Amino acid sequence: MAEAKTVHSPALTYFSMISLLTLCPPFVILLWYTMVHADGSVLQTWDYLKQHGLQGFIDIWPRPTAIAWKIIACYAAFEAALQLFLPGKTVEGPISPTGNRPVYKANGLQAYAVTLITYLSIWWFGIFDPAIVYDHLGEIYSALIFGSFFFCIFLYIKGHVAPSSTDSGSCGNIIIDFYWGMELYPRIGKNFDIKVFTNCRFGMMSWAVLAVTYCIKQYEENGKVADSMLVNTILMLVYVTKFFWWEAGYWNTMDIAHDRAGFYICWGCLVWVPSIYTSPGMYLVNHPVNLGIQLSIYILVAGILCIYINYDCDRQRQEFRRTNGKCLVWGKAPSKIVASYTTTTGETKSSILLTSGWWGLSRHFHYVPEILAAFFWTVPALFNHFLPYFYVLFLTILLFDRAKRDDDRCRSKVREILETILRKGSIQDCPRNLLRDPDSMTNRDTPT
Repeated sequence: MAEAKTVHSPALTYFSMISLLTLCPPFVILLWYTMVHADGSVLQTWDYLKQHGLQGFIDIWPRPTAIAWKIIACYAAFEAALQLFLPGKTVEGPISPTGNRPVYKANGLQAYAVTLITYLSIWWFGIFDPAIVYDHLGEIYSALIFGSFFFCIFLYIKGHVAPSSTDSGSCGNIIIDFYWGMELYPRIGKNFDIKVFTNCRFGMMSWAVLAVTYCIKQYEENGKVADSMLVNTILMLVYVTKFFWWEAGYWNTMDIAHDRAGFYICWGCLVWVPSIYTSPGMYLVNHPVNLGIQLSIYILVAGILCIYINYDCDRQRQEFRRTNGKCLVWGKAPSKIVASYTTTTGETKSSILLTSGWWGLSRHFHYVPEILAAFFWTVPALFNHFLPYFYVLFLTILLFDRAKRDDDRCRSKVREILETILRKGSIQDCPRNLLRDPDSMTNRDTPT
């Protein structure tokens, strides 16, 4: 990629990248400190920092310890072994801009089941106490922050000297190359896909492992698990289970098929997911709320319904693509648009775009139930503090930005087709920029 094309202005792009590179690491520590040591109160943390200044922040930043490194190393090695050695169906990803088609082994659901069964078993039989993970959580996050940063440096160097495929290259700017990544499909050897490991087997798996950890910690502290923690944990586990059930479909999405392996994706999945995504459960450990059976059931049903709708949106599109449009959507033949696009090699290809079912309501209707699901597994914390809801706010901003990047990139390349898609969208209360192009529609050559 000879030139870095961006959706936003260069000034905003650089400001965003540098801000995220410098502010995300300390924010992770501040969030952990506030949840665990400041009663979940942002004001209490703010008062502490006003009194003690920079030295106070340095003092609360936990140093990575040997036990933290051991926990991370054992977990990472276990997940890497499962990724490599568990059996699974061979699945092909989408064709890349340079004509490559990645091949994966779909064993994520098996790895997920083995991970949770193993984790619960070693606790039940007294081999390892998951509460130790919670007790050393700050040290683990600190180790992940630094370790993942050096891992991203490794990816940057690998992209320059030993790329795994022709889907790699430099834009000539070291900041953009480090932040967005050099390679689309980096691998170690032939079979170990780095993005599958960072995004799925480390990041998403840690979400489930930590949700269970928080539940066990509260049980050991209080002798019982509050219904609020149960609702939070069940909904998170249902969501992560849905993810691994659908993992092969995830390999066709923007995270894998467009975003390269750099700080944005890999550091985010290695650090941001285990810390920010799990934060409502982290808060509930020390703030149990008794919701009552009726309210707990209402929240559970609403959350599971949102997760199902989110899954069904993806299933609908995946089935439509798999059958080349020869399927039923809501009991009817699907409405579609045939779109042409040009690859980096100058080859013209076509793609069919689903415009009925959930995708007739909005090009990205499934963002709505995803945001609502996050709200429902957070709302058991009630409203005494804002911080548990940070993930909901972050997810909303992330999805709006992702939709805008796709919409703007698509608009610049296939304007006439996108306008047709926009006219097809019928929902009135979904923002216009939630409408996005499907993954195969655009040229995925440059970071945005």
